[in-house]
Amino acid sequence: MTTDPLIHELVAELETIPIIDVHTHLVGSRLGARGLHDILLYHMAISDLYAAGCPTGKRLTEYPGWPSREEAHQRLREALPYLKYVQNTSTSWGIRTILADLYHWREPVTENNWKKLDDLIRERADDHTWHHQILRRLNIRRVGTEWARREQGEGDTVLQYALEWGFFTRCQWGEYDTALYELEKCWGKKPGSPSPISAGGRPSTERTIETLADVQAAVDHYVAQFPPQVLATATHLSTDLDLEVVNADQMEAALKKRTQAGPRERDVYASYINELYLSAMEKHAPQVVFQFSFGAEPLPHETGSRLDQRSIRQLGELIARHPGLRFQCLLSSQHAHQSLCTLGRELPNFSLAGYWWHNFFPTIIRKTMAERLEMLPLNKQVGFFSDAYCVDWVYGKVAIVRRCLAQVLAEQIRQGWYSRQNALDAARAILFETPQHLLGFTPSPVLST
Repeated sequence: MTTDPLIHELVAELETIPIIDVHTHLVGSRLGARGLHDILLYHMAISDLYAAGCPTGKRLTEYPGWPSREEAHQRLREALPYLKYVQNTSTSWGIRTILADLYHWREPVTENNWKKLDDLIRERADDHTWHHQILRRLNIRRVGTEWARREQGEGDTVLQYALEWGFFTRCQWGEYDTALYELEKCWGKKPGSPSPISAGGRPSTERTIETLADVQAAVDHYVAQFPPQVLATATHLSTDLDLEVVNADQMEAALKKRTQAGPRERDVYASYINELYLSAMEKHAPQVVFQFSFGAEPLPHETGSRLDQRSIRQLGELIARHPGLRFQCLLSSQHAHQSLCTLGRELPNFSLAGYWWHNFFPTIIRKTMAERLEMLPLNKQVGFFSDAYCVDWVYGKVAIVRRCLAQVLAEQIRQGWYSRQNALDAARAILFETPQHLLGFTPSPVLST
């Protein structure tokens, strides 16, 4: 706990301000951790361990599958020798906070005790009352997640949804026709889960895109599948793509080269499909916010933070071409943040949200918060999303963000730029009010009691 009395007081006051978590991967029927692996082997923690020498860098079995107990335990045993090397990371701070605050566990995790901790967490895995209590304890009033993870609507009392399905503008490791494949995967289907990052071998699709008419029909089908409950998309814009306007002749020529496709064809496929998609959204689903991640590019297991200035120019042009849509960026590249803030100042239909993946480290979070507070109106910035896969990690990330926000606001107060009330009003706006205004979230009666 900080020894700075102003920061300590602000953290306490921020705990009274409600929060909307606008982007997670929570599953309606399984809100909490299923075992120690869901906390200790969250994908950001796996990256820490892999960097420290742990042999396996890939994620555990992902939804709609689940890791078996055998898989989870094998991966936990593999990770144990490397925990001592990552205790310094902010992800490990989050893990210790989760274990101490939610499970009263303050010992190091070792070969001798990890099974006891795993059993303790598994005892709570199906306790929805407990999961709701965690969210209330955080003062979380609503959570956003993927539509495919809604399942039978078991979590509708606390969850609202984004359509995270086809990724037409995300590159995959070693592929050049990803945009076509992603569209084929969705053509004729109901909304499902997205392809994993750097998935490798691709399951076959029932339909194949061969003509421009096929592209149009598949895009029309995709937009027609937007459930009325969906508030936003959840997709990605890759910096490796040249997202320029291409014409029908260029797309037709590129389609004929699919079996020999390279970077140029990849750019044509993605650009053409994305423009059709945005135009269709603008016409048929303008209420859905085009929410996208930016600045994380494929590596064999995960991604690295990269973003080209050319991509920022193309993003500005893309947003300006579609004034009837609202765009929101989840940025994963610190060096590009000031550029994105300038776009937010000059493009009425563009906003920024949270601190995503490679930006979710306290030094970067604080810098990002300070820049946005200085550069953007409060109704153009969303102050939090967790990207969590269980409510336990929502808890850990809220703890980190509250501490960072208290430090930033304390500095503003000390400089005389904000009064204490100005600071708290700004916090309430970006954490609670703006998500409702920009994205249409509504506070949950279940979490408001």
